[in-house]
Amino acid sequence: QVQLVESGGGLVQAGGSLRLSCAASGLTFSSLAMGWFRQAPGKERELVAAISRSGLTRRYGDSVKGRFTISRDNAKNAVYLQMLSLKPEDTAVYYCAAVRSASSGSVFRRDDYDYWGQGTQVTVSS
Repeated sequence: QVQLVESGGGLVQAGGSLRLSCAASGLTFSSLAMGWFRQAPGKERELVAAISRSGLTRRYGDSVKGRFTISRDNAKNAVYLQMLSLKPEDTAVYYCAAVRSASSGSVFRRDDYDYWGQGTQVTVSS
């Protein structure tokens, strides 16, 4: 069973930055494709960024392209989300997710993920 623990959320002013971290345990981390999702009140959970097992393939939601960067460190069993130029509309609970992947280069859609963290709140004030 995979356990995912997010950290790094908080309150930041518009234009500021945050770095989210997700620590994984329970399975060989390098066998997992990872993703960050977010959910604002009254809205569906949406993809923020996804990264393949190898780290070579990355995908971003349209609203965060050019501002957010996903990365992973397989030696530390961790995935990160660097968020720059934050906007009030980025306010949401951010979730880390994992899926076992046979392919080193694949990224996945929301419904494919098997494991989810509890989430960390990010609030961007205007």
